[in-house]
Amino acid sequence: MAHRNKYEAVVIGSSAGGLHALKRLFLGLDSSFNLPVIIVQHLSADADNYLINILNDLGKLKVKEADEKEEPAKGYAYLAPPNYHLLFEPDRTFTLTIDERVNYARPSIDVLFETAAEAFKDRLIGIIFTGANSDGSKGLKKIKEFGGLTIVQDPDTAEVDSMPRAAIQTASVDHIATIEEIAVILNNLSE
Repeated sequence: MAHRNKYEAVVIGSSAGGLHALKRLFLGLDSSFNLPVIIVQHLSADADNYLINILNDLGKLKVKEADEKEEPAKGYAYLAPPNYHLLFEPDRTFTLTIDERVNYARPSIDVLFETAAEAFKDRLIGIIFTGANSDGSKGLKKIKEFGGLTIVQDPDTAEVDSMPRAAIQTASVDHIATIEEIAVILNNLSE
């Protein structure tokens, strides 16, 4: 039996090749898709807003950097600011920290995913895209443990397959799919 509105947020982790992957995902989303999307894309510490501008230009979701104490809203996508970890508090608001790097990364996908799993429990969708390390695999496992839905880009279609392969080896994954297929899954799970 289908549960309408079961999911309340989507978290996405991407690294090398992620810009192209995110663009393709956004292009595949229906205009009615409105779950908040929270993204950790590994960027250099001095990166500008080019990723936000590119994704905003696609017109699917309003894209912005996540702000301290902000609560994610429907119809928005949030990016972790360069050089900050993005975390969820138990009340589902964002916190930004400059704690030590995790998996050589700040922002770390695992940090976002693990705190999001605790905040959203089984109402969370976690997605791992292309990337060159194993960041996100522990977080995806935690999302699964809390009853959330786990999706990984098919490693054979990833620009860099290390991150998807690590996630598949670490977590019990619900879907392994192309980006276009992932967009269809998300559209079907949105209201």
